Formats: sequence, C-alpha cells, structure tokens
Amino acid sequence: MSLLTPGALFLGFLCSDALLGCVPLVPWLFAYITFAMGLGIRAQEVKLAFTRPLPMLAALAAAHVLMPLAAWGTGTALFGAESPYVVGFVLLMLIPLGISSLMWVGVSGGLPAVITALVTVSSLLSPLIVPLGLDLMFGAAIEMDTRGIMLDLLLIVVLPTAAGIALNEVSRGRAAAVLQPAAGFLSKLAFLAVIVLNAAAIGPHVHALGGAIPALLPAVVLLVAIGYAAGYAAALPWRSAELTTTLAFGCGIRNVSLGIVIGLGYFRPEAAVPVVLSILIQQPGAALFRSLLRKIYERWAGRKASGGVTIERRG
Repeated sequence: MSLLTPGALFLGFLCSDALLGCVPLVPWLFAYITFAMGLGIRAQEVKLAFTRPLPMLAALAAAHVLMPLAAWGTGTALFGAESPYVVGFVLLMLIPLGISSLMWVGVSGGLPAVITALVTVSSLLSPLIVPLGLDLMFGAAIEMDTRGIMLDLLLIVVLPTAAGIALNEVSRGRAAAVLQPAAGFLSKLAFLAVIVLNAAAIGPHVHALGGAIPALLPAVVLLVAIGYAAGYAAALPWRSAELTTTLAFGCGIRNVSLGIVIGLGYFRPEAAVPVVLSILIQQPGAALFRSLLRKIYERWAGRKASGGVTIERRG
C-alpha cells in the first residue's frame, strides 16, 4: 500500500481530465471506507481504552490543539498569515487520526484497543473539531460553510462508522468475521480510488502552482515529524513503551483522504495542496519512525539493564 498510494496520486494528476467526471463519487467511497473501519471495531475495545482515559486525552490534546497551533505557526512563518496554504497546514492537523495507524501500532507492538478508541473518538468528534478549530484560528479571515462541513463529516465519517460498529455489535462479532475480509480489501481499493479522484480534482491547480511545491514539501515533512514527536511526548508521563508507540503513531498519521475532501469542497484548491503532499510523506514517515522507535527501545533496555530508567514493555 505504501507504494500504491503515491502511484495513485500521480495517476490522478496524469489522468485529471478523464477522471474529473467521477469526482462526485468521492464522498460515497469515503463513507464506505469509514463503514468498513467501524465493522472491525467492537464497542468493548473502545470501552477498555477508556479505563485509562488520561493517555487518550493527552493524545487528543496533542493532536488537535498543539499540532494545529504548530501548523499555523509554521505556515505563517513560511508563507504569511493570509496564505491559503496556512489553511491547508491547519486542516491537516485538525482532521481525524488516520485509520492506517491501527496497522502500524499492531505491527510495532503497541496497544490495539487504545489506538482503535483514539481513531474512533477522533473520527466521531471531527464534525466539532474541524469547523470549530478552523473558526477559532481564522474566523472571518476565510469564508467557511461551518454547517456544511459539519454535515459532510457527519454523513461520511460519523454515521458510517457508527453503523459499522452497530452491525458488528448486533451480530456479536459475526458480521466482522464474515464481511471484514472482503470489506477490508474493498476499502483499500476505495481508498486508492479516493486518492486518484482527489488528485484528479486538484491536478490542474497543482500544475499551476508547481513552483510552490519545493517550499511546501519540507514544511509538510516537518509537520508530520512534529506530529510523531508530539505523540511521543504525550506518552512520556506513563513510561510505557507500548503506550508511547500507540500515541506516537496515532498523532503522526492523519486521515488525509478526508482532509482532501474537505479542502477541495470548502476552500480554495491551494488549501488542499499541503494535505495532498502529506500522502507522499505519511507512510514512508511511519516506516522511518518505526525504525527510530526500535533504536530508542534498545537504548531504554540498555539503561534498564544498567540500573537506569525503568520502562514498562510487555510482549
């Protein structure tokens, strides 16, 4: 998937004219993706994570309060407060945590129940977090259909996620066992289709703004890196390697396909460009961060063996 994602992005750019007529399908595809995500979630997993609510609150505060402020500061310093790119940077940090963080947490020895709860709660709160955050940071400086954004997020994120969870609960997990293999595969195809179509929609504008890309790309890399660092820092009080892994990937990976939908639907096309560029950064960045975590944990283990700092790590 890490190789297919940038491939889908470039395909959309190259075939923009041919694909523009299919762009209205994007909200429907995204609603299916979130339904498939919900289908793999049991309510008990979410409840279990809330037995330790402070780490979740710390992660949500880092992801949706500190990071938007960092995005605003970075964008303003580089492009000026009036630039539509600043809206894109902030939008990138307000959108929900990314579904793919579940995979990275799972393969990196994190806490599946906690990251599942984090992604679910972040997604369910998105109709409030995204428009409220944009309004607080930009106010009258940008024209924004707050009600429209909230309604779209409700229809393509909250309701499909809730429907998937409800179906899984009513069937006592049987729906996930029967449907999830096919639903998961189809959701990956839908995800790639969303990227292709969103890239097609933004393609003409990216070609016109190509000169800004060299300045935008390093800024996006910096923000993604700060996201991982913020999640890492949020977990430090609990001195747990599993929790550190979970919160770091949670804060570092965002639902960028949703960000493009909102960016293209409600703002100038330039606002979606930083979110588009983050597609190229997130998955390679996750692989790099996983390697960095291994080195950090090895150092922790060495300090523990020598009588230094004790870090809990199970499994």
